[in-house]
Amino acid sequence: MAANTYECMFLLDPAKVSGDATNAAKQVETILTKNNAEVLASRQWDERRLAYPVKGHKKGLYYLTYFRSEGKNLVNIERDCALNEAVLRYLALRVHPKMVDTMLSLARDEHALALQAVPEPVETGAPVVVEDPDGARPKRGRRHDEEHKP
Repeated sequence: MAANTYECMFLLDPAKVSGDATNAAKQVETILTKNNAEVLASRQWDERRLAYPVKGHKKGLYYLTYFRSEGKNLVNIERDCALNEAVLRYLALRVHPKMVDTMLSLARDEHALALQAVPEPVETGAPVVVEDPDGARPKRGRRHDEEHKP
C-alpha cells in the first residue's frame, strides 16, 4: 500500500503543554512516530480563546502537522489521541497528491501563516482616484464608506 500525506490539526490543552511549543511538538510527534507516521512538517498555529468550551476548557493551543502514513495507521493514531489527556480535539485530512508540495512549502514558511493574521489598515478620508468611463482623465472622489458632507 502506498503511503498518503495527511494534514492534522490538533487542539491541545494549554495547561498540559504549559504553552510551550517544544512540549506541544513532543506530545504530537510521540503519537505520530509511535504509529509509524513520518512527520513532514509541524508547527504551533495559535493559542486562542475557544468559541465554546471543549471538555471544560475555554482556551486551546492549535498545532498543525503534516505527516505521511498508511491509511490503516490512522485508527491507531486516533485511538492514541483519544487517550492522550493533552489532546482535546483533532482532525486529520488526506491531502490530494497534487497539493502536497504546495501545502508543505506553506507549512514550512514561517511568514506565510503570519501574513494571514495581519489585517490591512484602511485609511479613512483619503481621496480615491476614479477612472472616467471615457478614459479621458481620472477624477477625484470620496470613498463609499464615508458620509456625504455638503
